[in-house]
Amino acid sequence: MIRETSLFREIIVDNFAGGGGASSGIEQATGLNVDVAINHDIGAISMHKVNHPHTEHYCESVWDVDPVEVVRGRKVGLCWLSPDCKHFSKAKGGKPLNKTIRGLAWIAHRWAAKVRPRVIILENVEEFQTWGPLAEDGKPIVDKKGSIYNSFVRQLEKKGYEVDWRVLRACDYGAPTIRKRFFLIARCMANQLSGQIQHMAILKVQR
Repeated sequence: MIRETSLFREIIVDNFAGGGGASSGIEQATGLNVDVAINHDIGAISMHKVNHPHTEHYCESVWDVDPVEVVRGRKVGLCWLSPDCKHFSKAKGGKPLNKTIRGLAWIAHRWAAKVRPRVIILENVEEFQTWGPLAEDGKPIVDKKGSIYNSFVRQLEKKGYEVDWRVLRACDYGAPTIRKRFFLIARCMANQLSGQIQHMAILKVQR
């Protein structure tokens, strides 16, 4: 059901929604409820429903959800994405990485192409910037480090987005952790990166 309040404003979509940490941060920063949450895991979506009962939930793979059907003619003000970070993180050590999981971030381009959110925010570990192809053994190809990331950014720019990114520490924004996180922000407008958006990114509850 479309909530009445969402009919008169841009909506907010939380991909890879988890238990609702990012949604809580967005709501604290904007004063607005997240309208749509998507996650394939029934446990995560069940928890999100408890924490955000007014949100419309989709228990499906992000690739199986059609953005056009989800928004139903509404404008998207913010599309948030927190794709799986384990296959970028240095905490993974020397274990083989999974190309498919690393490629989940490409869902940002599907949303950009189909419904053109005004702002797209992608949150991950700082090593996301090193995204490149993998060798047959599942290890990164060193001399192509960052090449897929650069292509990811260029393709957003070709779609008309202004792209910026930062590595921020949550403790600098009031969260009780020194962990660093990477935030990419793509905007369909000429504004400079706003402090509100930075704060929104950091307010998410850390997993």
